[in-house]
Amino acid sequence: MTRQSADQPVALVTGGGSGIGEATVRLLAASGSPVVVVDLNAASAHRVAESVVHAGGNAVAAALDISTVAGAEAAVAVGVDTYGQLDVAVNCAGVGQPRVPLHQVDDELWAHVQSVNFDGVFRCLRAELSVMVARGSGSIVNVASIMGTIAKGDVSAYVASKHGVVGLTRAAAVDYGSLGIRVNAVVPGFVDTPLMDAATREELDDLAAQHALGRFGQAEEIAQVIVFLASARASFMTGSIVAVDGGYTAR
Repeated sequence: MTRQSADQPVALVTGGGSGIGEATVRLLAASGSPVVVVDLNAASAHRVAESVVHAGGNAVAAALDISTVAGAEAAVAVGVDTYGQLDVAVNCAGVGQPRVPLHQVDDELWAHVQSVNFDGVFRCLRAELSVMVARGSGSIVNVASIMGTIAKGDVSAYVASKHGVVGLTRAAAVDYGSLGIRVNAVVPGFVDTPLMDAATREELDDLAAQHALGRFGQAEEIAQVIVFLASARASFMTGSIVAVDGGYTAR
C-alpha cells in the first residue's frame, strides 16, 4: 500500500461494519480522521468505507478476523501502511451467545465467545500498543458491556468475556499511562443493533423496560461517548469504565 500523510488522528475500528462500530466509524470520519474499517464481513467493511469516502471522508476497509493473532496484527498494519501511523483504536468487534445455563455451555461455545470478545481484544490491544509505544502517544477505547460489570442469567460465557475486557482495560491503563497512552472502556446497555435480532418481541419489550429510560440505546449514542473518550477532550481519563446504559445499572 502507498502511505498517505494524515493531518488528523488516524483511527482503527474493529467491528466497524455494523452497529456501534459502524456508527463510530462515521463519527470519527466526520471529525476528519482517516479510519481503518475492520470487520470479519468483507462486504460490510467495504460498504461502510465506501460510504465514508462517498461522503467526503477518508477510510479503507480491512476484512480480517481479529480473533486470530495474524488478523489482529494485520489490522494495525493496514493503518500504519496506509496512513503512516495509528493514533486511535476502538476495539468493538464482538459476539453474543445463546441463553444456556453454565453447566450446559460446551467447550466450542465457550471458546468461540472468548476468542472474539476477550482474546480478540487482547490481541488487538497488543498490536495497537506496540505501535503507540513507539510513537509515545495514543488512545484506545474498548467496547465491553454492562455484562462486564454485572451479570445476567444464562449468558456466562458472554459475561466472563466482558468482565475480562474491563479488567484488561484497567491493567493496560496502569501499564501504559506513563508512556502517554490512554485506555478506557465503554460499557453499553442493550442497544438496537444486529446482535439483538435473535430476541423475541416479548424479550425485547422486557429488556427495554429494565432501562430507566424505558428504551434501548441507539448505536450513535454509544459512538458519541466512544469518540469523546478517544479524543483529547478526555485527556485526563484513563482506566475509566463508562456506563452508557440508559440507567440499566442504576436500578
